[in-house]
Amino acid sequence: MANNKPSVPKGTRDFSPAEMVKRNYIFDTIKSVFRKYGYQEIQTPSMENLATLTGKYGDEGDKLIFKILNSGDFWGEAESKKQKTENFEFSSKSLLPVLSEKALRYDLTVPFARYVVMHQNEISYPFKRFQIQPVWRADRPQKGRYREFYQCDADVVGSESLINEAEFVMIYHEALSKLGLKDFTIKINNRKILSGIAEVIGKPKLITDMTVAIDKLDKIGIDGVTKELIERGFTETDIEKLKPVILLQGSNQEMLRDLKIVLASSPIGIKGIEEIGTILEYLAEFLGTELKSVNVQLDITLARGLNYYTGAIFEVKTNEVAMGSIGGGGRYDDLTGMFGLKGLTGAGISFGADRIYDVLEELQLFPSGATTTTRVLLTNFDQEAEKYALPILQALRNKGIAAELYPSSAKIKKQMTYADNKNIPYVVLIGSEEMSSGKLTLKDMQSGAQELLTKEELIEKITMD
Repeated sequence: MANNKPSVPKGTRDFSPAEMVKRNYIFDTIKSVFRKYGYQEIQTPSMENLATLTGKYGDEGDKLIFKILNSGDFWGEAESKKQKTENFEFSSKSLLPVLSEKALRYDLTVPFARYVVMHQNEISYPFKRFQIQPVWRADRPQKGRYREFYQCDADVVGSESLINEAEFVMIYHEALSKLGLKDFTIKINNRKILSGIAEVIGKPKLITDMTVAIDKLDKIGIDGVTKELIERGFTETDIEKLKPVILLQGSNQEMLRDLKIVLASSPIGIKGIEEIGTILEYLAEFLGTELKSVNVQLDITLARGLNYYTGAIFEVKTNEVAMGSIGGGGRYDDLTGMFGLKGLTGAGISFGADRIYDVLEELQLFPSGATTTTRVLLTNFDQEAEKYALPILQALRNKGIAAELYPSSAKIKKQMTYADNKNIPYVVLIGSEEMSSGKLTLKDMQSGAQELLTKEELIEKITMD
């Protein structure tokens, strides 16, 4: 049998112990903020019925769903169906239901909608849930884009209150600040404002084309946007009406004031302006004088999957490194309508954990504790020292200190190398002098300093550090 070179599928990754400590630091920080705002954790299966997922993401999205082959002789079933069914063709479309009935989840939102419908009589509304799990997409792998990646979602369904949107801004600000980020922008817009803009320039049916183009303003500039709009069916007159709107500047309040004038003839546009104003008012009430520390910016060009959202939309970008958005979300109506439960409005946000990881790594913001698993290593020079160390090891663990004993007697250099490789900050040296005196030698692996301490003093020092 030929030996296969070990590898992982393209677009997937292994995570080392050091990487997992950092990833869990991100996940645990975000989870703690979600819980603080009343969100409860759920999990859904890695696979869903294929029928649950298809038709929810558009034609392009459907192509990126990883299908799972049925077990057993699926090809035999296809042959049997061909014999029994007149005009049955061996095409990808006709074979798919025969070959595959399940698929890996594409996102966390559709499984959440399915969950709400299935458990509608068990949950209390408004239902606030968060979910941190991997998703899979059969996309072309490239830098920053993977076929397997984690989503960190928080959603609330069954509540129309704009307090939810205001709290999303606060969740973003608190979680990212806790992770050490200092300069980031929480952009906000409203789907209704975009609809109003399309309406006042006389192109309501071209709203998607309009938003796809203006969403690129910061990348291709106004000349590039103009060119794309013309290619999408807009006239020079349309563009002249549009330019003053998308180039609006000033404070959030100044922009809202100017928008009220521009969109005065559009009821839906005015509704969107009012919603943004209400969200900003809630934030002012929540935060008081601390509001100035939260960088919330109204961005008229922000679209974020226009067909999906129906109200406020968000996007978060760090200003400290070159990186795409590290979070986004918004309000959507009738989330569960796809499964027959009509009229249940919802709103949600997501954190881009993989991008946040790269940002923290580049800025060296992971705390030293986020790269450490074991806090203390007890040395092992012989059987007598090993026996002496065991109750000390247990005492450390009883105090919640991650500790380990080197598993076999070895030279000091080997044990110190082990501590260095695992980034263990403290080593306790237990030799004949320590055992006779009852005082242990504690070595700080970063400074190299050593001190003699009793077991109680040692535990207290490490606990306080």
